[in-house]
Amino acid sequence: MGRERRPEPPEDTDGAADFFRAIGKQVKLLRERAGLTQKELGDRLGYSEEQISSVERGRRTPQPEFLDSADALLGADGLLTATKEDLAKAKAKTRVRHPAWFRDYARQEADAVELNYFSMVTVPGLLQTEEYARATFTARQPLLDEKTIEERVAARLARQEILTRWPAPMVSAVLDESVLRRSIGGRDVHQGQIERLLHLGQLRSTTLQVLPMDCEDHAGIDGPFTLLTPKGRQQVAYVEVQSVSRLITDPEEVRILAARYGSIRGQALTPRESLVRIEKMLGEE
Repeated sequence: MGRERRPEPPEDTDGAADFFRAIGKQVKLLRERAGLTQKELGDRLGYSEEQISSVERGRRTPQPEFLDSADALLGADGLLTATKEDLAKAKAKTRVRHPAWFRDYARQEADAVELNYFSMVTVPGLLQTEEYARATFTARQPLLDEKTIEERVAARLARQEILTRWPAPMVSAVLDESVLRRSIGGRDVHQGQIERLLHLGQLRSTTLQVLPMDCEDHAGIDGPFTLLTPKGRQQVAYVEVQSVSRLITDPEEVRILAARYGSIRGQALTPRESLVRIEKMLGEE
């Protein structure tokens, strides 16, 4: 995977971002014509208000089923469904928006059937809200320019589409309690992220656990990592710290991390207890 150097050179760009924004503007105009708020449209289509907002601003690429449903609900007469073929081509091009050091992992992730996270610093990218993601990229040093920040946010949100596909990958995440108590981006961003986790934790395909601050036996003391199982292939691991990232494919190294993850899950609160702990944090905001 190699080492990332910052500031980074500009990445390859194309008209995909402009195309996504154009579709988003169409959705917004049709929604407003129908007299619906973002929340109302989201409720009727089965999406969150945040997801509708992201689509309208071109930060999240809509799924084909979203375009079909929105077209019918908003009376677009095929205006939105007609974009599906071009949208698929544009989405394929956007994969290059990931920094070079991350692309190998991103390709594996897109084909994953199982993802396991242990995090001690921030919420895993696949589970982040748009605002939380932007806050993490904005805080990086050396500083990233605004264009790069927005490209990274859009790319991260695009990755999250695997959570809504069918069949969705099985996702489990153990979050150190300090991750949940750190108000990255401020109170409003933090509250939105906690709400997002509560929503994800109720999905059948996602399991969240909290490793409490008072845990005396900490099997994850060596740091965060990700375990990923691509479809039809062996499990791999991914670690990232400071400006160094590494995709681990050696079976023995992966086995050790998998065993460690099992120990961490055993030390964490149960999924039910974890959701109660997270919901309590929301009440403390």
